[in-house]
Amino acid sequence: MKIIVDAMGGDNAPAEIVKGCMLAVQNLGVEIILTGDEEKIKKHLTDDKNITIVQASEVITYEDSVNVVRQKTDSSMVVGLNLLAKGEGDAFVSAGNSGALIAGATLIVKRIKGIRRVALAPIIPTNGKSTILIDCGANVDCTPELLEQFAIMGNAYSKAVLGVENPRVGLLSNGTEEHKGNEKTRAAYGLISALPLNFVGNIEARDILDGVVDVLVADGFEGNILLKAIEGTALYFSKNLKEMFMKNIITKLCGLMLKGGLSGLKKKFDYNEHGGAPVLGACGAVIKAHGSSKALALSNAIRQAKKFYEAKAIESITNLVNQ
Repeated sequence: MKIIVDAMGGDNAPAEIVKGCMLAVQNLGVEIILTGDEEKIKKHLTDDKNITIVQASEVITYEDSVNVVRQKTDSSMVVGLNLLAKGEGDAFVSAGNSGALIAGATLIVKRIKGIRRVALAPIIPTNGKSTILIDCGANVDCTPELLEQFAIMGNAYSKAVLGVENPRVGLLSNGTEEHKGNEKTRAAYGLISALPLNFVGNIEARDILDGVVDVLVADGFEGNILLKAIEGTALYFSKNLKEMFMKNIITKLCGLMLKGGLSGLKKKFDYNEHGGAPVLGACGAVIKAHGSSKALALSNAIRQAKKFYEAKAIESITNLVNQ
């Protein structure tokens, strides 16, 4: 399997991206195509086994607008997406500009027939199994029909990639009752409830981490706020717990005794362990890695891309949308 990786995207590119690719080759048995400045990439490439480089002279930065994909045609991201669209690789991973990646996936890789908008679907760590949040920022303003399609795509990905036999699908709202929510949410409730899915209704934010759903549907505005709130809360508790256990010798001993459990909890909320977010609705397997990804996170994003492709999730989404 060939995974195309944007070597120049992200805060720690290209050094950590290249290291992550070497790690993935070693542990996952994949071939890697790195796109970017060949000279800069080679400085960090200590083992080129199953790794090839495709030269790209430009870089898309976080400051660039989404229209940059039409302007920087020789950027590492655009070159990589074009390789995927031509079938020269099986999946594409980038830690770069999210908006540009969404635009590129739409314009270059194209959307699945019947899909109106692609969506970002990161994994939220919860009690028990993890939950897919769709969308988390690709589409700030959504119609009820878009939320309906998000439910279909999230359900298909949860089944195909995460192995959930009958995913519980919920709709993010400000109350569990059917009549709660704004006009868009209420309309979406009616559309999703009519689908042949295991729809469990509206879900309040406070219940999400209890693992009450496998797929959580939201527009990109609400979903992004929720995701950032969870990330911020996890960081807040981690910082305060550390300060609490460092107060005196007794608390330090207590902290030492709980070290294993606390490490496990921290790992559960660590984005490095979850890889990235699939761009669902595109005709190819595209993964958005965290912008701050280091080698481990990038390697896990490649692992996720591999699983995305092997599970034939795109075919599953296509079949469900066009039933």
